[in-house]
Amino acid sequence: MTEIVNMQKNIFKISGMILLGLLVISWAISADVPEFVEYEAGVERKEAFVNYFLPLVKEHNNAILKSREKISKWSQSRDNIGWWGRYQLDKLLETYQLDNFDVKSDRDWATLLRRVDVVPVSLALAQAANESGWGTSRFAREGYNYYGQWCYQPGCGLVPRKRSVGDEHEVAVFNSPEDSVESYLLNLNSNKAYISLREIRTRLRSADKPITGLELAKGLGKYSERGNDYINELRSIIRHNNLLQHDINNY
Repeated sequence: MTEIVNMQKNIFKISGMILLGLLVISWAISADVPEFVEYEAGVERKEAFVNYFLPLVKEHNNAILKSREKISKWSQSRDNIGWWGRYQLDKLLETYQLDNFDVKSDRDWATLLRRVDVVPVSLALAQAANESGWGTSRFAREGYNYYGQWCYQPGCGLVPRKRSVGDEHEVAVFNSPEDSVESYLLNLNSNKAYISLREIRTRLRSADKPITGLELAKGLGKYSERGNDYINELRSIIRHNNLLQHDINNY
């Protein structure tokens, strides 16, 4: 009985330490995120916003490029991928939602490479700025959602105050701004709605031209109900805030 009691005490102790660790991590993440609403609207707020999100977007793009390099090597030696390489490949196929992949099919490898590719920094910054009001929206402040991403399970996120009668969507909640960026990049790279964006990117690569936000924005007609007006607004944000400088020769 004594051993059981001691075991229970140890379990509670470990559980408490884990909970404390999670709280510390959560606090650290929250403490590190600027309160953009506290910055003066205009140049000061925009500068703080770009300085915060620029390294996050670049970090995830660099990770995507590393995965892309692996895919290129695997495609060139398909009979010698190995068990570890095959495991990594399967994880990528699952992540990028590519079913029925045939390792012998040139077409399937090309499709995978179209999905596993960078999103121009200027576009990622412009959309975050547009969707979150430069980090000041309710969804950005309460749910680290900087891209207006939705979810559809009851309780999965924050309910929009002006949601139309009959609508059931919520605005997704993330554990950190980094998670929001990662989800956004994956959304553009895997969602059927953005096939056009991926095709534009592939054509630019094939022509050895820069992959820029101004060009890829043309493939976001389905990101917003505003269609072309939304695309034009993103392109205007990119130009007005000189965000294109973060694209040229970066990838």
